[in-house]
Amino acid sequence: MAFSKPSSPIAGSNSTRLARLEHLSRQMRRGILEKAYAAKVGHIGSALSVADILSVLWGGILRDAGTQAPGRDRFVLCKGHAALGLYAAMHFIGRMDQSTFDSYCMDDTHLGVHPEPTIPGVDVGTGSLGQGLSVACGLAVGLRLDRSPGRVYALLSDAECNEGQVWEAAQFAAHHKLDNLTALVDANGTQALGRTEDVLDLSPMARRWEAFGWQAIEADGHDHGSLLGAIEAPRDGRPRMIIAKTVIGKGVSYMEDRVAWHYKSMNADEFARGLAEVDGGLEEAAA
Repeated sequence: MAFSKPSSPIAGSNSTRLARLEHLSRQMRRGILEKAYAAKVGHIGSALSVADILSVLWGGILRDAGTQAPGRDRFVLCKGHAALGLYAAMHFIGRMDQSTFDSYCMDDTHLGVHPEPTIPGVDVGTGSLGQGLSVACGLAVGLRLDRSPGRVYALLSDAECNEGQVWEAAQFAAHHKLDNLTALVDANGTQALGRTEDVLDLSPMARRWEAFGWQAIEADGHDHGSLLGAIEAPRDGRPRMIIAKTVIGKGVSYMEDRVAWHYKSMNADEFARGLAEVDGGLEEAAA
């Protein structure tokens, strides 16, 4: 089976590329706040935590993202509760129209708090934590069997790594040397019930993944250059895990590193304050 050469959504010089990704992240954060406030739902902090990671993946890495091209890269949002961040990424790179994005959590929408495969560009519906990496492994094996150039990217939460199924998938990927698989952990150190290190401490995370046979790289999850460097580093034949250090609620000062914003929704004053902070960042990015 022949496949066309995939295309990357953002090209250009490194400085231009980084500037575009930064602007995309700012747009996404504004969109996340607007849709979360309109729908009166939570999981805002989780969506903001992964905004930069999703910006880099959907705006700079994934080839033919959100299309049905046979050789396209696949993406699995293992931490499905951050779906609003995914929708924002898809919208602002032009893979989701405005009316669909505006329907988030409204009547008769396909855009719920967790992603569904009825949404064009979403290959895997997720929500039950711990299962996404197993699906990503299956996709990677399938692409290899098809001799496809497509790659698989999966985004997990650090608390999700409490699940035993994650480590079963880790062993499977290492055994089969799935070097077309890249996973990232959104290591924001929080979960619904408290600090991740207090609920179940898995540090040092990178060493654990290395012990399971993965190539593990640590990165700043809010630095686009750091993320790109980790994702595009030379491969060594093993599946790759990127431990992306992040902050829940990043970009909105009163949400940052606050466990409550895992599930809390905004009131009018909180929305206005958050929007002002994000809009200020948008102006800086555009300057």
